Amino acid sequence: MKVTGIAILFWPLSMILLSDKIQSSKREVQCNFTEKNYSLIPADIKKDVTILDLSYNQITLNGTDTRVLQTYFLLTELYLIENNVTILHNNGFGKLSSLEILNICRNSIYAIQQGAFLGLNKLKQLYLCQNKIEQLNADVFVPLRNLKLLNLQGNLISYLDVPPLFHLELITLYGNLWNCSCSLSNLQNWLNTSNVTLENENITMCSYPNSLKSYNIKTVPHKAECHSKFPSPVTEDLYIHFQPISNSTFNSSSKNLTRNSEHEPLGKSWAFLVGVVVTVLTTSLLIFIAIKCPIWYNILLSYNHRRLEEHEAETYEDGFTGNPSSLSQIPETNSEETTVIFEQLHSFVVDDDGFIEDKYIDIHELCEEN
Repeated sequence: MKVTGIAILFWPLSMILLSDKIQSSKREVQCNFTEKNYSLIPADIKKDVTILDLSYNQITLNGTDTRVLQTYFLLTELYLIENNVTILHNNGFGKLSSLEILNICRNSIYAIQQGAFLGLNKLKQLYLCQNKIEQLNADVFVPLRNLKLLNLQGNLISYLDVPPLFHLELITLYGNLWNCSCSLSNLQNWLNTSNVTLENENITMCSYPNSLKSYNIKTVPHKAECHSKFPSPVTEDLYIHFQPISNSTFNSSSKNLTRNSEHEPLGKSWAFLVGVVVTVLTTSLLIFIAIKCPIWYNILLSYNHRRLEEHEAETYEDGFTGNPSSLSQIPETNSEETTVIFEQLHSFVVDDDGFIEDKYIDIHELCEEN
């Protein structure tokens, strides 16, 4: 009788728990579209889907994908492992306010815009592992107020500001190109003073400088390194600029100086600078050539003489005789006659007094007549 009374007493409670379990199971709707070679997110999925797996396809998360994805506002888990995503655009997940797990590992992500995670207020786990992220602005994590796990393993990150994730419990950072100079000291202090756990701490090693490669980023003696090699922040930034990590190192150092909320990739800055320098040099060279070429041409033309040939000399002298055909009409002319003619042609020389001297006039006879 007592057992029956106890069973009757707890029967309503058991029914409530059972109904909650049935309702929760009904609310969980899974859709698996892995390895379908999709290039776009399908738009004909059930709108009440809660777990969507689109891994191992060709999805890029372009504008069309974003619009379709916003219609699945009941999603709690989204898996986009090994697709062709390269950029996480602003408000790409804006309407997925119920999303708790987002996995975009093994893509080709190299840029994350400032508002990429807006609206993900309930997100607890974010996986960005094995991508091509070179720089990451910590402010992109501001909307993730309930994030517990952040995985950045296997990227190209060399520097990271302290992320404003006060509730973060686990962070994965190994497999990156960490530059353990003074610029990493803030991250190190945050790892040592906060409640966050650094996963695989023993293999989260420094890549630069060479003298610190044997340390992990949480225990590296950065203070000694700063005092010995980088006595000032300017020297530290110059050192970082010339590290052969990747093009992103320059932007990382610039971020220390400017603290901008969003940076442009390095390649654009250097391409613009090189373009300006090449344009200036080319313009200067063209101006120099335009100025100097006429002078060089005149100098070259003034020295471009050649010896007159015999027939050209005769033609030239004929021009002064007033009868160009007179010499050509002579049937036979020997060398002595040619010499006499040549002397006659050159005998008429203008003197300073303006008179023409006739060498055939006998000077002595002229004197006797006078």
